[in-house]
Amino acid sequence: MKKAALSAWSERLGVPAALFSLKCFLAAMLALYVALSIGLERPYWAFLTSYIVAQPLAGAVISKAIFRAIGTIVGAAFSVAIVPPLVNSPELLTLAMAAWLALCVFVSLLDRTPRSYMFVLAGYSACLIVFPDVDSPQTIFTVATLRVQEIWIGIACGSIVHGVVLPGSITGNLFARVEAMLRDAERWSRDAIATDPVPGLDAERRRLAQDVTELHQMSIHLPFDISRLAPRVRTVRAMQDQLSLLLPLGAAVEDRLAMLKQANGGIVPAQVEQLIADARDWLDHPGTDSATRAAGAQALIDRCAALEPTADSDMDWAGMMRLSLYSRLGTLIAVHRDCRDLFDQMLTHSRSPVTPRVAELLEGRRNRELHRDYAGAARGAFAAFMTVTIGCALWIGSGWHDGGSAVMLAGVFLALFSASDNPLAPLKGFMIGTIIATFLGALYGYAIMPRLDGFAMLALAYAPPLLVLGAMMASPRWMGIALPTLLGLGSPVLLSSAYVSAFASYVNGSVAQLVGIWFAIIMAGLLQSAGVERAVRRTVRAGWADIATRANLMTQPDVRGWINRMLDRIALLAPRLAAIRTDSGKPLYDALRDLRTGVAIGELRQLRVDLPFDEGAPLGRVLGGVADHYRRLDPDAPAAADPALLDDIDSAIGDLAANPAPSVRRDAILALVSLRRNLFADSAGYRMTPLTPKTPLTPKTPLTGVPA
Repeated sequence: MKKAALSAWSERLGVPAALFSLKCFLAAMLALYVALSIGLERPYWAFLTSYIVAQPLAGAVISKAIFRAIGTIVGAAFSVAIVPPLVNSPELLTLAMAAWLALCVFVSLLDRTPRSYMFVLAGYSACLIVFPDVDSPQTIFTVATLRVQEIWIGIACGSIVHGVVLPGSITGNLFARVEAMLRDAERWSRDAIATDPVPGLDAERRRLAQDVTELHQMSIHLPFDISRLAPRVRTVRAMQDQLSLLLPLGAAVEDRLAMLKQANGGIVPAQVEQLIADARDWLDHPGTDSATRAAGAQALIDRCAALEPTADSDMDWAGMMRLSLYSRLGTLIAVHRDCRDLFDQMLTHSRSPVTPRVAELLEGRRNRELHRDYAGAARGAFAAFMTVTIGCALWIGSGWHDGGSAVMLAGVFLALFSASDNPLAPLKGFMIGTIIATFLGALYGYAIMPRLDGFAMLALAYAPPLLVLGAMMASPRWMGIALPTLLGLGSPVLLSSAYVSAFASYVNGSVAQLVGIWFAIIMAGLLQSAGVERAVRRTVRAGWADIATRANLMTQPDVRGWINRMLDRIALLAPRLAAIRTDSGKPLYDALRDLRTGVAIGELRQLRVDLPFDEGAPLGRVLGGVADHYRRLDPDAPAAADPALLDDIDSAIGDLAANPAPSVRRDAILALVSLRRNLFADSAGYRMTPLTPKTPLTPKTPLTGVPA
């Protein structure tokens, strides 16, 4: 508690921001001094790079530095390869540059991790190298190699300073965030299974999707962290998987408990109430000792299993509700236990699993599946392509010498903000920052710098604005203005191997910067307007299309991948709905319902794969009906599911409840009840009906589910 209070106190005083700014200033001055000492012509690249790669956490600095180094090399190599053969064909060179930037933007938007910075940098590095020096193609190799050298100097200085001087560790932040996530998840689950509904639970619980996404983003930087206590990435991936399971499980228990209570006249049976009370107490105090925690969890899981009614053809709707309640509750407790065990694994220094169950969870971990918006990526790539193409046409047609700088900056800005649903806001921030930098740069360039003598005086003169702007960079609120102002202070006119005193050169360069940003704002407004609304529609449609496709597959289901993609979509939807001031409750509730529907589909597909064709035929009708329903849905007017699908679900329950295998009966009832509750929440309960013969299904091909 004392440590947390001290941290909050220092945060209020701005100590972390001040320390970050000081480290940024030291890294920038070191990079500038090294570049000037060895006689590089463009030391401002080293200066600016040290600020661009700056992050409060050392591991994030190093990872971003590596991504930037790779992207710079690739962009430089493309520049050297493309300019000599096309320099005499400006139209072809323009198309090649536009296509390269568009390709890099497209790939970066599909990646959607911190690694995407590497791809977008490869695209706009080529713009930074080619456009200012296209009139002297014989020097393109020299310019490209110098840029790589100067970028690497900035990267090295930034990494050294941020990694050595009071470094911030990703590991410490990761541990604190995971511990907070576990406490929140346990509280949400405890409230979800309460016999009396807890108001506001859905809005809070949806934050788990953002938490899982944040955990994934932090894990990208984890291999680069300087801490010796950093956990393995595969452990973090396993934690993500288990946290992802909590949303559908908690919602299922909440729903079954409400149905059971309703069927009993608003009264919860005594044995259920006692079990719920004990489970909530365990979630409230899971304990720090792993053996005691595991014993308590296992006792609750055993009680749930003992209370499960036998799944058979005589089971009524209330019995199915009890079976589903006890099964999902037991799984929910097991997942919370696994989350705590994985957290113990993250904290330990040993690579040996702390429990046999942890060893199972760590087996075969892979990267988290993310939603990929191909249409959105293509849209961003097209905007970048058209910006460079139209900009070059205007530049060549006007004959403006500094027009290349304007096109260069417009392409850079479109690439940088292509991932934003509304790029106009950050572009306007860049415009404000550039205007401030223009006047500040004029003050330094023509009133202060002519009176300076030596590097020490330059560093002292630059210290006041750089320290203030560095502190502003630590705040997301002011980052959009502080960074362009810093970029303006790193102008080639101000920080070059030889001081340029011609005021006209400075004015032309400043005008080119402003025109480039202004042109980027115009192109973004023309090509990416209404981006948020369309992104919401695409995200919702993607989930529905995913369900429709998965329902017809005859392969082994990937439930883990489905949950990860849907949670990622939910994490994307929440801020977008807030941005367009739409009531996020219903769309996000529908997305959570679709998440649970996809899990039920995975369980049914697994049964269908395991059963002989004739026994799994009822499931084929159900899955085909689900696919047809989601394929027909319209985001503007989503229709209710066809009542014929409800009949197919009830018929499948009756058919599979009579299966001779107890495990098949149990698994089928659990999955079909979940599907029924998700799609037909307001319908009357299942009633046993006499078995009626169904039209036999045509055998399907193993991979596509299309009739052979």
